[in-house]
Amino acid sequence: MHKYILRRILMMLPVLLGAMLVIFTLVYITPGDPARILLGERAPEEAISALREEMGLDRPFLVQFVGYVTRVVQLDLGTSFSTRRPVFDELSFRIPSTALLAGLSLLVAVLIGIPLGIICSIRHNSIFDSVATVLGLVALSVPNFWLGLMLVLLFSVNLGWLPVSGFATPMHWVLPSLTIGLSLAGEFMRFTRSSMLEVVRQDYIRTAWAKGQRESTIILRHALKNALIPLITVVGLSFGGLMAGAVLTETIFAIPGVGGFMVQSIASRDFPIIQGGVLMIAVTFSFVNLLVDILYSFVDPRIRSQYK
Repeated sequence: MHKYILRRILMMLPVLLGAMLVIFTLVYITPGDPARILLGERAPEEAISALREEMGLDRPFLVQFVGYVTRVVQLDLGTSFSTRRPVFDELSFRIPSTALLAGLSLLVAVLIGIPLGIICSIRHNSIFDSVATVLGLVALSVPNFWLGLMLVLLFSVNLGWLPVSGFATPMHWVLPSLTIGLSLAGEFMRFTRSSMLEVVRQDYIRTAWAKGQRESTIILRHALKNALIPLITVVGLSFGGLMAGAVLTETIFAIPGVGGFMVQSIASRDFPIIQGGVLMIAVTFSFVNLLVDILYSFVDPRIRSQYK
């Protein structure tokens, strides 16, 4: 197993290098001069040229890219053009908020979506199944920004139960987590339902029923365990997507996360922040995929035997 994990970590290196090359190329060809944006349109050309030279923007593309990769290997993501602070410090300040928001939203989605999906598969074509399916479609269809605003109006403005913005205390976590989690819950519910329906029709499930085993044992031990593999993939990819930044949700609730910060950096042509943020997202996705593959081995013994 440890050899497989080491092999997967080594396979991440070309993926991360490719991500760095793509984002660096896109940033390089993006219209707009960061030096002119920082100094203003009326700044003299001499000052703009000096600032471009200080930022290293006057060098050829290949020289800039090699220098960037060299710094990243040394865990130096550069310095922000706007704040003049290290990119690593800027992202480190905001990553905990985004990670907490992603984790709480995923927890809400799992606690709501998976149990509903299991019940819908057991009570297939029942009234509960129909109602839950419709609610799941509604949750998937409602935009996050609209749902967030409605939750703010209901629980903050009208009832006064929860704070409007911020992310400092557990009370601040409730509305943003529900805003994202409810939409994900609809997706998880539908995915769990379809996966469970496929499993419960298998011969070994009918054999378990014929042996007189308890319903809870058949559903949780036999059916759910075999239906978890595709569900683990969806949950893992969802967490990676949330870590990429729920920009609208962070903006609505004034959360100091990565998503909103990267949008501001794109507007100000703060290239080091953009490159560092995308690299962080690529690393997150790579490690989440590795964790998903490792979880496969605990769910399905056949996969664990392949690792050996």
